[in-house]
Amino acid sequence: MEDSQLAQYVPVLILGLVAIGFAFGTLVLSDRLGKKGRRNRIKDTAYECGMLPVGEGSTRLSVKFYLVAMLFILFDIEVIFLYPWAVVYKEMLKQPAYANLIFGSMLTFIAILFVGYIYALKKRAFDWKS
Repeated sequence: MEDSQLAQYVPVLILGLVAIGFAFGTLVLSDRLGKKGRRNRIKDTAYECGMLPVGEGSTRLSVKFYLVAMLFILFDIEVIFLYPWAVVYKEMLKQPAYANLIFGSMLTFIAILFVGYIYALKKRAFDWKS
């Protein structure tokens, strides 16, 4: 029985080896067949719409931007966890042993996130001005 279970992974292993071989093969082929010319400063500059680049390519962003981005990801992940819970909630209510458990665990999850949200509000993390 164990041999048949392991044999099911052989196509996945072959597919992985083919994918890795293709990735490295195209890199080697590109290196061998690509044009080898001398590069100069003009060829290495960024090209966009025919305009000469002015200033640095990447500007510095405020730390506030990253804080708001992380908060957005946090609350976006909350929605990702709430959706499957909402889908299976009716099915879980049919089993009396799980009825209070699933509702309590989700209330605990939302309460922890709400505390984090209040903390972010108190620290003025959502203010863009400063």
